[in-house]
Amino acid sequence: MMGSGGIIVMDEDTCMVDVAKYFTGFLVEESCGKCTPCRDGLPRMLDLLTEITEGRGSEEHLAMLEELCDLLTWGALCGLGTSAANPVLSTIKYFREEYEAHIKDKKCPAGVCKALITYSIDPEACTGCRLCAKNCPQNCITGKRKEAHVIDTSKCIKCGVCKDVYTFDAVRIS
Repeated sequence: MMGSGGIIVMDEDTCMVDVAKYFTGFLVEESCGKCTPCRDGLPRMLDLLTEITEGRGSEEHLAMLEELCDLLTWGALCGLGTSAANPVLSTIKYFREEYEAHIKDKKCPAGVCKALITYSIDPEACTGCRLCAKNCPQNCITGKRKEAHVIDTSKCIKCGVCKDVYTFDAVRIS
């Protein structure tokens, strides 16, 4: 629950850990900061979620998140604070495997969290049209016309332009 009167539709391309981070960031901005649970708890919760989405998360992060959620639910002074934990609690309850993938496997199943994804080109599907290479802002895609291309992952900024412009579905996110 995040407010009332609205519906948000998400699919398998939505990272639920990132969604929790997004809503927590919103709540950090909206909090008046009067009570300690919101003033100190919400920014700490955002830090923990950020660390998880950037590949630095651990099991302790998940335990701390659940503890902070409990603290907010029972210790905040207003409705915003007492319901602030809902997005995090809901995503942990229903999508715990996504948190575990971020923490244990250092992977984002939805392919959203930039620190946890890698772009590559499937040589079997690549037609060598050079469309991805022409549009890459980092010039990290190489290959000759009508031959399979390769992405230099050390130069790639994971902007997704190659995937967006490529029409043959050869760009993979893993």
